Amino acid sequence: MKNILVPVGSSKNAVSHLQYAVDFAKAFGAKLYVVQVYNVYTKAGTMIKIDHILERESLEFLKSHVAKVDTKDVEVKIKTFKGKLVDTLELVCKSLEIDLILIEPRTNSVREEVYLGKTSGKIIKQTNIPALIVPEGYKYRPIIYILMALKSAIIKKDEALIPLIRIKQQYKSIVNLLLVKTPYHNEGDFEINESLSKLITNTTYSENATTFQGVLEHYKDNNPDLLCVVRRKRGFFTKLWENNTILKKDFQSTTLPVLVLSGMK
Repeated sequence: MKNILVPVGSSKNAVSHLQYAVDFAKAFGAKLYVVQVYNVYTKAGTMIKIDHILERESLEFLKSHVAKVDTKDVEVKIKTFKGKLVDTLELVCKSLEIDLILIEPRTNSVREEVYLGKTSGKIIKQTNIPALIVPEGYKYRPIIYILMALKSAIIKKDEALIPLIRIKQQYKSIVNLLLVKTPYHNEGDFEINESLSKLITNTTYSENATTFQGVLEHYKDNNPDLLCVVRRKRGFFTKLWENNTILKKDFQSTTLPVLVLSGMK
């Protein structure tokens, strides 16, 4: 893992989140990109150009933000970009060859009942960038036990597993697989190919209405340091994908980092 990106918002957790990102990047010897995406909304007939003002203010904000953490000799690059959040992040991640994006659950939501705010929800729901959701105030520690939850083990894009492979290699992690049989189960869904099989230590089978419910039933027994799920239109966050905002009451594991891999199928 060489390049990690952290989009910065205005949350009260922003400094804590950036410190985690620095610690995580240091473990991998990765470069850290700290970025802010801004948009310009102008009224019809407005002649004043404020792009350069916003860019300057954004850069100054990022400089002061980075100054608040211990960078621990990690190479930190700050950048600002103008445009729509999702489209811009996807272009940035492609151009900078980003391996993983670290996001806060709530970048600017003040509602305590919210797990994923609208900004974070958009990044998870509307992009296909591998992402690590880090709980608020979470302190960095090695990732030893990983619970990977799938309703289908069919993998057509082995590169989707790369973030999980890198984490397992770095921490010598134990990866336990939870395969959840849902009403949408198809023959062959539980056939584990060689690429995935190499990563797995133990496999548990469960039958639930959704993958999400299967995780709620089993994650405490596994006591993982990380939950790994996959972006699928009707996957782990089936219920939660309906809105960009996700409430804590709908996702009861708010103290567990969640690795969201890009779509496998």
